[in-house]
Amino acid sequence: MPTRMSQLFVRTLREDPADAEVDSHKLLVRAGYIRRQAPGIFAWLPLGLRVKGKVEQVIREEMAAAGSQEVHFPALLPREPYEATGRWTEYGDNLFRLKDRKGADYLLAPTHEEVFTLIVKDLCNSYKDLPLSIYQIQDKYRDEARPRAGILRGREFTMKDAYSFDIDDAGLDRSYMAMRDAYERIFQRLGVDYVIVKADAGAMGGSRSEEFLSPSPIGEDTFVRSPGGYAANVEAVTTPAPDPLPVDGQPRPVVVDSPNTPTIDSLVALVNAKYPRADRAWTAADTLKNVVLALTHPEGGRELVVVGLPGDREVDMKRAEACFGPAEVEPATEADFEKHPGLVKGYIGPWSAAGPVLGKESATGIRYLLDPRVVPGTTWITGANESERHVLHLVAERDFSSDGVADIAEVRAGDPAPDGSGPLELARGIEIGHVFQLGRKYAEALGLKVLDENGKLVTVTMGSYGIGVTRIIAVIAEAHRDGKGLIWPRSVSPFDVHIVATGKDEAVFAEADKLAGQLEERGLSVLVDDRPKVSPGVKFGDAELIGVPTVVVVGKGLRDGVLEVWDREKGVRDSVPVSDVPGVVVAAVRG
Repeated sequence: MPTRMSQLFVRTLREDPADAEVDSHKLLVRAGYIRRQAPGIFAWLPLGLRVKGKVEQVIREEMAAAGSQEVHFPALLPREPYEATGRWTEYGDNLFRLKDRKGADYLLAPTHEEVFTLIVKDLCNSYKDLPLSIYQIQDKYRDEARPRAGILRGREFTMKDAYSFDIDDAGLDRSYMAMRDAYERIFQRLGVDYVIVKADAGAMGGSRSEEFLSPSPIGEDTFVRSPGGYAANVEAVTTPAPDPLPVDGQPRPVVVDSPNTPTIDSLVALVNAKYPRADRAWTAADTLKNVVLALTHPEGGRELVVVGLPGDREVDMKRAEACFGPAEVEPATEADFEKHPGLVKGYIGPWSAAGPVLGKESATGIRYLLDPRVVPGTTWITGANESERHVLHLVAERDFSSDGVADIAEVRAGDPAPDGSGPLELARGIEIGHVFQLGRKYAEALGLKVLDENGKLVTVTMGSYGIGVTRIIAVIAEAHRDGKGLIWPRSVSPFDVHIVATGKDEAVFAEADKLAGQLEERGLSVLVDDRPKVSPGVKFGDAELIGVPTVVVVGKGLRDGVLEVWDREKGVRDSVPVSDVPGVVVAAVRG
């Protein structure tokens, strides 16, 4: 039976919802696919569930083709498994926590590595049970501080998460590539443009990690790519360190007065005016900026670190979060500076004429890290740890050293690719999938071992593979639309054809019903706008808004024996003889 607009649970809107920021959010709400319940939480209406079901079906088919079996876990889970892996604490405020009536701790799962690991531990005990790949399509919960963009970044969302279990690393490599290939097939079938980029593993842990990003100007992720094929999420880009320089013959440090120079620009202007170079002008790249960051560790402790980086670079907070995770990272506050009088704001440096403090190599007495570009022999202008004073000719490893490296500076277009494949270009993207080689992190934490061929207990190695199901729907909606509404790819459209009956003539409605029956007999799904007292303009507007790619208008042309067939993807409208319409529509839908 065709679906009738007169009976469909839908309410289209002419105006954009007030809280909608991006086009996909506006159109999915206006067209009656989703409805907001709370910030970052949406109800799925019949049209939306049809699209969601189509996406999930493609995923299920490709998961089966990759040898993965479907399971289903609860979203409500006990604390203990997550505490065993440390993630009860590491997730911090992003975790929805609750207690039952007996006071036991539970959570709404943000992801399910722990329980997948435990069920395999429960059911598998021999290498003969491996390799194994299992997955689920399940709702996840994360208490996003700033849910935005509709279903692109929500607090409740649907995810496909798959996990592989292998006896050794070679098996993990095979499982990883099988799932990676399956992802490519999924996104190709869904009509989603994607780029595969190297990624930071973050709280998931593990070794190899790649993201599937859909390029989009509204994307929250910045990624880079080079002419030679390098691609990475900006958090995962490693800065190539230049070769060290000789220290011999370098001038000795000179402390100079630098009043009213708390910024890099003011400092560069002063040294060019009062202490000019003979060969060229000083630039911001000659200065060593020292940024103070506050790290809040999962257990609650707060630590300050100072990071020295070239003064022409800013800190990228996403790269800082990847570097210092699972700690939360923020710029140091005024209260932090008050507690550390050794930090002379605006004039901080790693060296002091008075010498190190409390045996620390850094003059501030606080853990000091350096950008990879600050290699031995490089010379810098930086703070002298005295108010309104800087030091010139400070040489790395001769005059100061560090406690390590922090690669947290912004990545710029034109920077060299880490693999030498050319200059980087930057783009924006939306994460739609992520594949990890978890290795043995979760298996070791939860005791997942099996007997190998020699009867010896060995720890299983794991992979984790996620796809954002509901996010993909927003990505498709964002990419497939025009000024009038959605234009779904045929693989996910809620219906194959949308028949619009216009006017008051009973013959029009009878022909619409007849055509719907003919198309359904040929295996197509049909939506019929049979509303009797709705104007043609409103019906046409709804058809364009809802976004079924093939629309058939049964109206005035019926008197002349023709119907109008719209191809929304191509923007074409043709008059087709009534008898030819079923064949034309079937050919359009099935390609």
